[in-house]
Amino acid sequence: MRKFYLCKKCGNVVSLLVDGGGSLLCCSEPMEELTVNTVDAALEKHIPHCDVRDGKIVVRVGEVMHPMDNDHYINFLALEHDDTIEIHNFKPNEEPIWTFNYIENSTVYAYCNKHGLWKIEIN
Repeated sequence: MRKFYLCKKCGNVVSLLVDGGGSLLCCSEPMEELTVNTVDAALEKHIPHCDVRDGKIVVRVGEVMHPMDNDHYINFLALEHDDTIEIHNFKPNEEPIWTFNYIENSTVYAYCNKHGLWKIEIN
């Protein structure tokens, strides 16, 4: 499983590519490892909803579309499979929908700037 870390001071989010055993620091403070699907928030607006068709995965964040306001939005979607990761970043006011190529047994992550990291497994 991919590891993501958050700087509580500036909001930077990083993905760990190689775990060398050290500590991640940002703004001179340790970064916090994000735990998926654990924040008390509306599941219907945060769990990625995936539609697999024609060799593609169409990802939409939430059964009920996640808001994309200036202060509350989906920052990125990521598709992970084995040792690879593909990331798409969003800005406020963009629809949190993206299409990835279908890869069996992959994981889709969505990161909300207020409610953290969410994921769903794709078979």
